[in-house]
Amino acid sequence: MTNQTIELKTEERTRCEVWTRVMGYHRPVSAFNAGKRAEHAERCYFTETPNGSAIRQERRAAA
Repeated sequence: MTNQTIELKTEERTRCEVWTRVMGYHRPVSAFNAGKRAEHAERCYFTETPNGSAIRQERRAAA
């Protein structure tokens, strides 16, 4: 396999629209006012694992 890098010219790029869930429905971030955009930029994202999932993974590895 060769290590090729893909390079796009500016005119070849497409703008990606980001949507987020607000008060029970989805809205594009581009439609937010300045305050809501600042709040969106400050959000912290995390991942959560179900309780006991680490124990189940250890048991699978041992089997």
